Amino acid sequence: MRKSSVVRLFAAVFALGALFTAYTQFGNQPSKLNTIKLKDDLYVIHNDFVPGNTTALITNDGVLLVDDKFDIDHAGILAELKKITDKPVKYIINTHHHGDHSGGNAKFQAMDAKVVASQEAREQMVIANQPGLPDIVIEHHAHIFLGGKNVALYHYGRSHTNGDVVVLFPADRVLAAGDMYTKGDDVPELIDYSGGGSAVEWPSTLRSALQLDFDTVVPGHGPMATKQEMAAYRESTMRLVARVREMNRAKKSKVDIAMMLRTEFHWADLHLARGLNGVIEEAQ
Repeated sequence: MRKSSVVRLFAAVFALGALFTAYTQFGNQPSKLNTIKLKDDLYVIHNDFVPGNTTALITNDGVLLVDDKFDIDHAGILAELKKITDKPVKYIINTHHHGDHSGGNAKFQAMDAKVVASQEAREQMVIANQPGLPDIVIEHHAHIFLGGKNVALYHYGRSHTNGDVVVLFPADRVLAAGDMYTKGDDVPELIDYSGGGSAVEWPSTLRSALQLDFDTVVPGHGPMATKQEMAAYRESTMRLVARVREMNRAKKSKVDIAMMLRTEFHWADLHLARGLNGVIEEAQ
């Protein structure tokens, strides 16, 4: 393929990526939801890949949710919760700022729920003029105690964005990982540089999360997973950085690197639009 044709191809790719980004950040129709029981007090409100998973801790004093999908999914989440509890939602934890994980904030706040996120995630929401800003922020580590149950929040650094937190349910040995870890058929890492993400720092952030004591993982998107699968995902993030760094040092072109990311790491339009320039610059 001639160089001019390749350039035109990637210009079209980036335009498509921008369109898909708009869709994933602003859902335009409700998702078909189902509820998966993990433990007697812990459930996942699940759907196809977009929007993200919602984890629900059920206690005698109320419900704690990790992520609340798009605004348009609010009624569906409530309908799923009514199948398992009559208690009100007291807390929402946003694993990061993206609208497919925080879009329901304002409606839950109108029901007197408190929204919790990292300081960095809140700052990203302010920049994006998103509704439903968090009421409470954490810097590194915090606990929420509800109905006698302990929920631990950790912010280790940059990965998918600069504000990603993971949420540990110690009694159940379950970790809600947000988009720090997603699972599916050859799901690649989505590095949101506009949201402070980092390919180079991602493996270190995952290493810290993997030091926590858990067996089961609720990924940001996709089916339930094990700690071992999350560890394998970390290996993929390390390989990605190594390959880009290798190609940078070999003076390969942006088009060459993009092709490698497509073929070896299954990057699609959205991943290239969000992460290509950033990872090339970062992995020198």
